[in-house]
Amino acid sequence: MRKTLVAANWKMHGTKAFAGQLLAELNSGLKSGDCSAQVVICPPFPYLHLVAESAQDQLALGAQNLSEQVSGAYTGEVSAEMLLDCGARYVIVGHSERRSLYGESSALVAAKFAAAKSAGLIPILCVGESLEEREAGKTLDVVAEQIRAVVALGQADTWQNAVVAYEPVWAIGTGKTASPEQAQEVHQFIRQQLGETGAQVQILYGGSVKAGNAAELFAMADIDGALVGGASLNAEEFISICRAAD
Repeated sequence: MRKTLVAANWKMHGTKAFAGQLLAELNSGLKSGDCSAQVVICPPFPYLHLVAESAQDQLALGAQNLSEQVSGAYTGEVSAEMLLDCGARYVIVGHSERRSLYGESSALVAAKFAAAKSAGLIPILCVGESLEEREAGKTLDVVAEQIRAVVALGQADTWQNAVVAYEPVWAIGTGKTASPEQAQEVHQFIRQQLGETGAQVQILYGGSVKAGNAAELFAMADIDGALVGGASLNAEEFISICRAAD
């Protein structure tokens, strides 16, 4: 049976003091054995060590991005090996903000996915459509293309030790949320696209997830948790989302 996973994406927010305080509140509110969800914290790069050193066992460390390159003269980039060296277990790849703001193509996202897998990190692959694509009825086509780019690399056991997150771009940071039924439809489609191993893969929903809608989303058959943005910066709100898994 798939376990619920809730990942916090802090994005480019906070200071060392803020991160330390938030982490202390999460440690206190999500004590081992007190919450059934797996919880991943993805802070900005400078605070990876802080989370690695201070997070209690129930909180796994993740990163928000990585380079597709193993090493070399790539100023400003961070490799999978570096993330592992900092204690990371997970890494987000293909977040919609990376695709839309920084022009990351599906091919580049797939290369980052492969780099993470090869190094032993668990990639959280983000897929999803824009408002224009949804209104044009292209949601499933867009999601399928983003998944096919990963499959095309031909890695063995592509979806083993990997997570997929469906995040409709029009719902990220807007306060709008896909209805549980809309989200379930796409999650079910994604699971079908993953082939024989699809039944074992955790598929998360991302897009203005809040304490008020988490339980209803998690109740859907193919929604296995959430990738949480803004709400993850508030300890009480994030803890409530995690507890919705119970």
